[in-house]
Amino acid sequence: MDQTRTNNPAADSLEKQVEAWRAHLRKSQAITVQDAAELEDHLREQIGSLRNDGLSEDEAFLVAVKRLGAIDALTREFAREHSDRLWKQLVLSGDEGTGGAASSSAAWSRRMWVALGLAVAAAVAIKIPSLFGIPFDAEPARAFYPRNMSFFALPFIAAYFAWDRPLPQRGRLALAAVFAAAAAAVNAFPFAFSPKGEPGHTFILTMLHLPIALWIGVGFAYVGGRWRGSDRRMDFIRFTGELFIYYVLIALGGGVLMAISVGIFEAIGIKMEPYLQNWIVPCGAVGAAVVATWLVEAKQSVIENMAPVLTRIFAPLFALLLIAFIVTMAMTGRAIDVKREVLILFDLLLVVVFGLLLYSASARDAIAPPGLMDWIQLTLVGTALVVDVLALWAIGSRIFEFGFTPNRVAALGENIVLLVNLGGSALLYAGFIRGRVAFSRLCDWQKFYLYVLAAWAAVVALLFPLIFGFA
Repeated sequence: MDQTRTNNPAADSLEKQVEAWRAHLRKSQAITVQDAAELEDHLREQIGSLRNDGLSEDEAFLVAVKRLGAIDALTREFAREHSDRLWKQLVLSGDEGTGGAASSSAAWSRRMWVALGLAVAAAVAIKIPSLFGIPFDAEPARAFYPRNMSFFALPFIAAYFAWDRPLPQRGRLALAAVFAAAAAAVNAFPFAFSPKGEPGHTFILTMLHLPIALWIGVGFAYVGGRWRGSDRRMDFIRFTGELFIYYVLIALGGGVLMAISVGIFEAIGIKMEPYLQNWIVPCGAVGAAVVATWLVEAKQSVIENMAPVLTRIFAPLFALLLIAFIVTMAMTGRAIDVKREVLILFDLLLVVVFGLLLYSASARDAIAPPGLMDWIQLTLVGTALVVDVLALWAIGSRIFEFGFTPNRVAALGENIVLLVNLGGSALLYAGFIRGRVAFSRLCDWQKFYLYVLAAWAAVVALLFPLIFGFA
């Protein structure tokens, strides 16, 4: 029997998955050796029964873990954490050959070097304009680098996925054409600047919305051009959240490193600030984006599991914040002061709520019954909906009194877009809690809205400058 398993890649894959499950059980001090052995016997019985029903070993393992999770909390946690992504890695590792750990290590190393190469390429790309008289700290840089920052990072992340998935040749050409067309458009736009060099409204709107629109291009490369699959889109949502966490952690570490560098070089009379401003900060910012991408995919540690945890922490906090805001408005009778900074703040708040809802949906077990976290999410959506209506009322009153401006129209449109999303999410979440709507419908609604947000971001970034005369 052991010899058969040794020569059978599928059996080896099954044993590796069982070993991963067993290792997860060992992390808990509440599980004794006897308990683990009993659970493993039950798991193997389920696998054997499912194999007799015609399932493959990988399929049988996944179904058995899901069933066992109904009676064992640790197994349920294990299935929830790994069912969407780790299983794909474990199952697909058998397709790389029978080299086992050596083959996996070689693939891991190859991805690392490709990511590092692309990170260096991104760092070099952001310094190329200096060769043409546009250094990072010069006056022309105030207009050039903000409008092109997306093109110093996102194409290299997309290139990594286009190589790793891989993306078909037609998809690569289409993706390159999208990035090239967007770069040509934003650099051709004659944005208006004040005599003091301050940018106009449409310039700021384009800089804020262009990365959002182009991020869908990265998603297209992430899924290997097969965007229609719902699971692949949800994987990209998870990746986005995990990438943000990794990038912030890298940025915090980089900030500490730079502060220490300034201090120790200051001790010998050398000013590091010019080097940091012109080299380390710009090169590190774009290079770190590619490195963070690789770290998310490489699963170097359990940091990615922080994303669902952070969602559970901040969803109640944001719900309390919005409740406090609504109550304060009602008690004081004060209206929202519609200024550009305030509009950006409220839009950012609503986008954060959308992100919390989106990532919570992506991390939740779709077949689990409604629980406390679902009520918290519904409260968050409901309060955000009220705040959105109040913001829309304030924006509408401001437009009626003083007329249209690019900022007001953008804020109006974004709040309407988010209002529709929040309204639909509230109805679907309420239906799910009442047992009338499947949770998968809420997930489908959020995944569909990625198109809506990307389309609106593209309109603001590329059409608003034309509509409002680049003011």
